[in-house]
Amino acid sequence: MAQVSVTINGRVYRMSCDDGQEDHLARLARDLDQRIGQLREAFGEIGDTRLTVMAALMVADELAEARRRMRSAEQEIESLNDARIAASERIEANERAVSEAIESAAERIERLAHSLNGRHGPGVALG
Repeated sequence: MAQVSVTINGRVYRMSCDDGQEDHLARLARDLDQRIGQLREAFGEIGDTRLTVMAALMVADELAEARRRMRSAEQEIESLNDARIAASERIEANERAVSEAIESAAERIERLAHSLNGRHGPGVALG
């Protein structure tokens, strides 16, 4: 476990985190500290606890919005996958229909050719 000292709202806190996560934790602390600073500029000295709670609520609101957007994106991806599957099935059905039509046309042409050869006899040129 790594140890990191972070400063939030003018106070230093010693935090533990997984090895390799030190920079990430420091960035999170800086972000929270900046939010508190922005709130202090906007509302003045309304108390450290209140500023911290307001900043936490801002972060929670952003997290809730990110989760909502993620659920929406997941639903859109699911819809797109369903549409892709349906399109793929339509393509396969169309390919089968075209293949059957070509096969049917080839059979008719072959029957016609046999019919014409039978009427004119072998070696008779049509033209």
